Amino acid sequence: MKVAVCGAGNVGVYIAKDLHDAGHEVVLLENDSILVAKLLPRLPMKVLHADACEVNRLEEANLETMEVVVAATGDDEDNLVISLLSKQEFAVPRVVARVNHPENMWLFNESWGVDRAVSTPHLLTAFVEEAVSVGSLVRLMDFGDARLVEVTLAATSPAADKRLSDLQSIFPREATVVAVVRDEHVIVPRGDTVIQAGDEVMVLVTTSASEDQVKSIFVAS
Repeated sequence: MKVAVCGAGNVGVYIAKDLHDAGHEVVLLENDSILVAKLLPRLPMKVLHADACEVNRLEEANLETMEVVVAATGDDEDNLVISLLSKQEFAVPRVVARVNHPENMWLFNESWGVDRAVSTPHLLTAFVEEAVSVGSLVRLMDFGDARLVEVTLAATSPAADKRLSDLQSIFPREATVVAVVRDEHVIVPRGDTVIQAGDEVMVLVTTSASEDQVKSIFVAS
């Protein structure tokens, strides 16, 4: 996979190295010439001195050949511009953008060319909630129109000790149980899987209505 990572701060460099080590073809773009000079002898991938907010510099980086662009600078405005240019000018199939300030999260959507926005504070909050909340539905991650939600079943859950097939008649079509975690082991869900109190049930939902239905199935009222 060909990936362009824009921004060579700690986050951008880590992403670029990780993707390179995984076998992907990575180009790292950075506007700071001094930083580029420092990174060139240290990094195994191509590092370009380029302002990723300028169309001509993105053309020089052959952005139209990229399958993924990661806007990973420390400036949300820059990341939005990079995302928009990547999508509209170069038709990059997948654009992932870093959100530095959580209050700007609402801007990072398809109208700005963003396919996937990543906000570290939001992720940390979700995983903290997931760790401490029993009997509550927690949103873990968004995937465009879909989202991954998780519930740790309380003993009073109406779904406790039931097979997934028993719940099929009331389960929304727009939702799918994708995993059950029990005693730190992942169970691939099947119709005869019996879910128990203490299980972490992960569900992919595609509408707010289906999320509400999932909550009514797994969470005691």
